[in-house]
Amino acid sequence: MGRLGRLLGVRARLRWVHLILGGALLMPYFLLAQVVVGVAAGGVNALASLPLSFAAYAAALPLVAVTAVSPLVRPMSVAAVRAMCGVPGERLADGPARSWAARGRTAAWWTLHLGLGALVSGASLAVPPMAAVLIALPFVRGLRGKGLGLGWFGTQAEPYLAPLLGAGLLAGLVLCAAGAGALLARLAPVLLGPTAADRLAAAEERAADLAVRNRLARELHDSVGHALSAVTLQASAARRVLDSDLGFVREALAAIEDTTRRTVGELDAVLGLLRDGDPDRPDAAPAPTLAADLEGLLARTRAAGTPITAHLDPGAAGGWAQLPVIVSREAYRIVQEGLSNALRHGEGPVEVRIAVRGAGDPGRGGRGEQGDEASEGGERGEGGQGGEGMNGPVELEITMTNPPAAPEGGEPRTTGGRGLRGAAERAALLGGRVEAGRHEGRWRLRAVLPLGGGPR
Repeated sequence: MGRLGRLLGVRARLRWVHLILGGALLMPYFLLAQVVVGVAAGGVNALASLPLSFAAYAAALPLVAVTAVSPLVRPMSVAAVRAMCGVPGERLADGPARSWAARGRTAAWWTLHLGLGALVSGASLAVPPMAAVLIALPFVRGLRGKGLGLGWFGTQAEPYLAPLLGAGLLAGLVLCAAGAGALLARLAPVLLGPTAADRLAAAEERAADLAVRNRLARELHDSVGHALSAVTLQASAARRVLDSDLGFVREALAAIEDTTRRTVGELDAVLGLLRDGDPDRPDAAPAPTLAADLEGLLARTRAAGTPITAHLDPGAAGGWAQLPVIVSREAYRIVQEGLSNALRHGEGPVEVRIAVRGAGDPGRGGRGEQGDEASEGGERGEGGQGGEGMNGPVELEITMTNPPAAPEGGEPRTTGGRGLRGAAERAALLGGRVEAGRHEGRWRLRAVLPLGGGPR
């Protein structure tokens, strides 16, 4: 009963319909081929002769294979197989065939589908009427005298055996259709499955999509996350001194206003990228950089009540503006993430050191307080370097330290947060690196970004 159910089930019936569609698609090729065969046979009608009809059928199959190189054949075939043959979608390729090997496999599938479909369609049209006549033969007196040409059934036993022959024909049709449908379902992943080129293209597409999603996640985390942390601390500090220090409250409210205004602009830029995928559209807010907003970022963080000591050495008279824009932008986000971590988890003052240095020159930068950075940068700028004349490659080093939230003997803090992972991804895109963890009793975030080229 289970086997009969599979033969007559919904999946088997859909596969049967799939075969009949293949037979219908073969008809234009068959009609063209029967004209050619009829002309070759002396101008006779090929449809009036069974041998010539089979010759036209055989001549139509090469035409089917030739037209299967069209890019639309594989997507159309895959869609039909997924809908009617019960083949899992992940075992089939998406999109047109990209290589000649894939096109050859598609041509083989197209020829097999249409060829088997034509045979099953022809049988589906011819067998049921014939079976109905045979089954009705014992019960209709007029049929018994017609001389149906049943061969050895033209005996006295004919009325009693004809129904068995009719039932056998119907059973044979069902078995043939089910077998042909199962064969196509088994061969579909082989002939329509993804090739190595398809898998590579799909992997590249997934990687590109994942890169965009990771970029959006980093931007949202670093901009909105930092802003919310800063605003929360600023509001909390202002509430505590509301009755005793109105000047600080005014400064905190001004910092909250400035932080939220900037964050709304950055959020609009990220949402615009989500909507239309174009970060360079005219109404997009520019991404913050060290040159544009480092001072403002430090000031807004100080307004939250966190003391910050900054040692800044841009290494040239041009200041941070001499850095490549992409490095300046990613460095800004890394500094922002470090300050966010200090606001959320740290206790006590934060020390920020940002310096342009040559590889193998650990002593460069970080020698002056924030008020001394301009004179130091000017002295180095007179030599006209900003990266030139140094020994080895030039890189930007960012070091941020603050007391850890947990006591020295307590549970150490890990680097498993989304923000630190995002900072590491930003550095890796530029060919740099990020280190985060305890260092000499303090929590330290250190990033090194090369300045010798674009992103990698």
